[in-house]
Amino acid sequence: MVDRAVVVPRADRPQDIRNVALVGPTGSGKTSLVEALLFAAGAIPRPGRVEEGTTVSDHDEIEIRQKRSVHLTVNPVMVGDVKVNLLDTPGYADFIGAMRAGLRGADAALFVVSALDGVDGRTRVLWQECAAVGMPRAVAVTKIDHPRADYDDVVAQCQEAFGSGVHPAYVPAVEGTGDDRRVVGVWGLVSERYYDYSDGDSGAGPEPRPVPGWLREAAGPLRETLIEEVITESEDEALMERYMEGGALDPDLLIADLKQAVAAGGFHPVLALSPTRGVGVRELLRELPLSCPDPTRRAFPEVVGPDGRPVSGLSCDPDGPLVAEVLSTTSDPYVGRVSTVRVFSGTLTSDSPVHLHGHGVPSGMTGSDEHDRSGEDERLGALHVTLGRDARPVGQVVAGDLCQVSKLPSARTGDTISDRDRPLRVSPWRFPQPLLPVAVSAASASDEDKLSQSVARLVAEDPSLRVEVNAETHQMVLWTLGEAHLDAALDRLERRHGVRVRTGPVRVPLRETFAVPAQGMGRNVKQSGGHGEYGVCRIRVEPLESGSGLEFVDEIVGGVVPRQFVPSVEKGVRAQMAEGVDSGYPLVDLRVTLYDGKAHSVDSSDMAFQKAGRLALRDAATAAKLSMLEPVDEVTVEMDESYLGAVMSDLSARRGRVVGTEAADGGRAVVRAEVPTLEMTRYAVELRSISHGTGVFTRNYLRHETLPPQVAARLPAQPA
Repeated sequence: MVDRAVVVPRADRPQDIRNVALVGPTGSGKTSLVEALLFAAGAIPRPGRVEEGTTVSDHDEIEIRQKRSVHLTVNPVMVGDVKVNLLDTPGYADFIGAMRAGLRGADAALFVVSALDGVDGRTRVLWQECAAVGMPRAVAVTKIDHPRADYDDVVAQCQEAFGSGVHPAYVPAVEGTGDDRRVVGVWGLVSERYYDYSDGDSGAGPEPRPVPGWLREAAGPLRETLIEEVITESEDEALMERYMEGGALDPDLLIADLKQAVAAGGFHPVLALSPTRGVGVRELLRELPLSCPDPTRRAFPEVVGPDGRPVSGLSCDPDGPLVAEVLSTTSDPYVGRVSTVRVFSGTLTSDSPVHLHGHGVPSGMTGSDEHDRSGEDERLGALHVTLGRDARPVGQVVAGDLCQVSKLPSARTGDTISDRDRPLRVSPWRFPQPLLPVAVSAASASDEDKLSQSVARLVAEDPSLRVEVNAETHQMVLWTLGEAHLDAALDRLERRHGVRVRTGPVRVPLRETFAVPAQGMGRNVKQSGGHGEYGVCRIRVEPLESGSGLEFVDEIVGGVVPRQFVPSVEKGVRAQMAEGVDSGYPLVDLRVTLYDGKAHSVDSSDMAFQKAGRLALRDAATAAKLSMLEPVDEVTVEMDESYLGAVMSDLSARRGRVVGTEAADGGRAVVRAEVPTLEMTRYAVELRSISHGTGVFTRNYLRHETLPPQVAARLPAQPA
């Protein structure tokens, strides 16, 4: 429970704000570190535990049940006169969309690495994503008090994975080995302060003590290297000259240079922590305002006007034009739509008129309700600073800060909020492409009425979801990033929207074609008193190349089929092709030639010859061999090069054809292949296992190809 006696964290100047995203894999301790920082800052009376479901960040029911973060949360604290927004991002790969939203809202990233697990492949990928956008980064090594922890080894792993700019800024003092191993203190290499934790962390925090001689001797070379790197990265020539002459260095000057080096993005300090014991937490809390850049030092995102032309000259200025962005949205059954917003320019004021501009469908995505929204005017609801379930109202939020906005019913993740009289649009960040499909259907008739609208709302809240209704299989398909992402989406559908669904396998849109030419006759003759039906036609059917569709040829001579009924035969052939023959799969890529037939002066009609065309195609199909066709995707896979062989072997096992490989930056490799869609249904999950979380892929429909008979024999007929 949040202590309501605490003053609402607020800042009136961008220079007094720090936005820090905690990034790292599941289990590294991000949420526990946020709890420890909130407690150390006095924002909560006691730290919660992930295992008990009592943390401030992970307060949603699905997060408590899964014991991991699912949503992006913003946790503000005051450190002196500086407001620090701690953005706790999910670490599981299925929720990378929320992680990227956190990076969009942050000005620096704190990579949380477990001293037990070290650096995994997924963390390397996240680091490269931050490097690509020039995000300042630091590293927090957690769980250093565990008997099996090895701080030095993890630092070496970070240097190998993240580059030479990684250097320890704090080192732990450790006594004993094995189960008797204890962290008794941490030494700040720049400040030269040693904090003694040998008696445990008291409520007031440990007092600085003299640096133990054995620790100074062991870690002294690390300090020398750190100082050299800080001075080099900051390009402080005066300080470099003093250092080269062997003069004493002012710690305050070194800290200022450290801040400049971190902000430049080329230097990444490493801190040592044990959040559960509080070791190093207060030191990190002091470092955040000092080492992390304020929002004014961040490059402004690309902004365009109503005409699509870039707008220049914008900055993080509270008096500038309003430019804010919706980082995430959620539906509350009592409050309605709630949006987490980052203000880049101007000042956001509650109950004020604004312009809301959307981006339509992110690249590579479609949705049943999605469209390009050119913009609409709305009125903001109340603004809140939130801490877990607790929301504290504020009147306004200045540039550089984050808040939650209620009562923006049309807001979607990625939308831009601007002034009504000066509408602007921020270019969106890169949304992940969902590649794990599942068929969904209503569990009951009452759910059927709400399903489409509720799924549309779900996609609006989370752009890393996609929904489509397949025209060939007639299934509603929900595309997700993985099984955990699917679980979270279905949970939101039931709890927030009151819709229960059934899930099932996705049917791949197979097709059929003629393997050899054939002929057929359609005889539709019915005489039952009164007006009858009479239509006879003869056709030749020939297979065409993939993607050719239907080529209908009229070779009627002598008027044996009256001219007005030739289109009727074609219409019947097309209808039968769409329905298929025996298997129920559509027939495609045929040349159908109408060369003979008979008509009756009274009983022939449009419908009679439509039926005759259908019968003729069915007759030809019984006399010819049909080939089943399957869709083939063009697949591009990128992964750490160490997994290249495993990925290529797996693609071959999926009946795929590798068409090329190439090297990519950062020790990664790219494979391009053509793979049957039937083999790709669960590839999003299986690639993650094969590549140890380092693999990503894209897929696009390429063409239909003949399905091998042994595979076709195992497939069921297309349901009606």
